[in-house]
Amino acid sequence: MLSARNQLAAVVKSVKLGNVMAEVVVDVAGTEVVAAITRGSAEALKLQPGDHVKAVIKSTDVLIDKS
Repeated sequence: MLSARNQLAAVVKSVKLGNVMAEVVVDVAGTEVVAAITRGSAEALKLQPGDHVKAVIKSTDVLIDKS
């Protein structure tokens, strides 16, 4: 369970893995949102285009949760 209140249903559009970070582009009700997360987190979540996820917005960060 996450404490952040701003949890938006989203669909992964793309995942670009870098050496340390990953860029995850998601669609939230027709709006594209881009998150920068660690490569390790992207791999642990096994994020793929088409996955249904939650974009979790807390302060200035966008986190990704895959349920």
